[in-house]
Amino acid sequence: MIVELISVGTELLLGNIVNTNAQYLSETCAKLGLNVYYQTTVGDNRERMTEVFRTALSRADLVIIGGGLGPTEDDITKDVCAELMGMPLVEDPEVRAHLEDWYRQRKRTDIPDSNWRQALVPEGAVVFSNTNGTAPGLALEKNGKTAILLPGPPNELYPMVEDQVCAYIQKRSDCVIYSQMLKICGYGESKVEEMLLDLIDQQTNPTIATYAKTKEVHLRVTARAESEDAAKQLLKPVIKEIKKRFGNAVYTTDEHENLEDVVVRLLKKYDLTVTTAESCTGGLIAGRIVNVPGASEVFNEGYVTYSNKAKKKILGVSKATLKKYGAVSEQTAREMAAGGVFTTDADACIAVTGIAGPDGGTEEKPVGLVYIACYMKDKVKVEEYHFRGNREKVREQTVIQALDLLRRSIIKNYKKD
Repeated sequence: MIVELISVGTELLLGNIVNTNAQYLSETCAKLGLNVYYQTTVGDNRERMTEVFRTALSRADLVIIGGGLGPTEDDITKDVCAELMGMPLVEDPEVRAHLEDWYRQRKRTDIPDSNWRQALVPEGAVVFSNTNGTAPGLALEKNGKTAILLPGPPNELYPMVEDQVCAYIQKRSDCVIYSQMLKICGYGESKVEEMLLDLIDQQTNPTIATYAKTKEVHLRVTARAESEDAAKQLLKPVIKEIKKRFGNAVYTTDEHENLEDVVVRLLKKYDLTVTTAESCTGGLIAGRIVNVPGASEVFNEGYVTYSNKAKKKILGVSKATLKKYGAVSEQTAREMAAGGVFTTDADACIAVTGIAGPDGGTEEKPVGLVYIACYMKDKVKVEEYHFRGNREKVREQTVIQALDLLRRSIIKNYKKD
């Protein structure tokens, strides 16, 4: 099924808000095995909207439109679509009742007449209820074409898609589509593609799609079959082969699990505690760990030792080491990690020191040079990285690699074959 996504709103064109809906809908379509060929953003202008909608309907089986369903005069998505598809607007009693109940619960009596426009729906359209707002979602079907209209606010669009729209689309598919995500750390997108090129070229069902993230690559493997069980069976050998090629670099096959979730899960599994000793990341690693519910079971304290004085005072880094090798060095990272364990009596410590930039770099130690150390079982593993990008990017990459070093260290020291 060919899909086209349209985002409506002049505020999107002006850059007043970030278009997170487009990203979310693209990922959802990929999960459903749908082919998105075009994405368009259009302002609240009837002539331009008509042109964009007409073009989309001419080249896609399904057009998903987000935004422009509110009660104000510039909310004309529904009007334009209904006119294009020849479906007159009629009042829907259930939508009207929902609006009345919505305003009554909020003790609203001064309701502008324009708000009741939201009770008008194209005749024959499928209505998706909106439990988080007033504008219903709609599906218009005519001449083999379908247009799905969704409210713009993400807190209304996301649950509507997950609770109603996905099921609507799947029911109209001629087969069951099932996908699984594999998340890989430690490889770039081009390297992953190179290692999987034979599988990607050979596979028409299942298909493999790669998505580049910061220091990660996510793979979505999607199969089509007559049943979900049959689709899962098609996925099994492909998933197995990918895991064989990348080994422990595949850190999860759970789409909703992040790297820090996996780290905390492993720490809990082996009854371990960890502390952090951070310089250039300024607490970002600790923040990612603490983001995980239940992190308090494995993380008791962490340190931001930005200055040399703090490294010496809190972590016990020797003055001689700092003088001879400098704050950004393998030796300092090693002593930071060891000091973190000895100071807190934790089972492990992840430590980072580096030059995030934009200043502070030299020919010998350029911006982007980072040392990451992990102390575990009386041994320290230190890795040297040369990251590229601005200050924010260098720090972000450092966090990912630090969490991954911790993950790999736990697996190496505690996982039994």
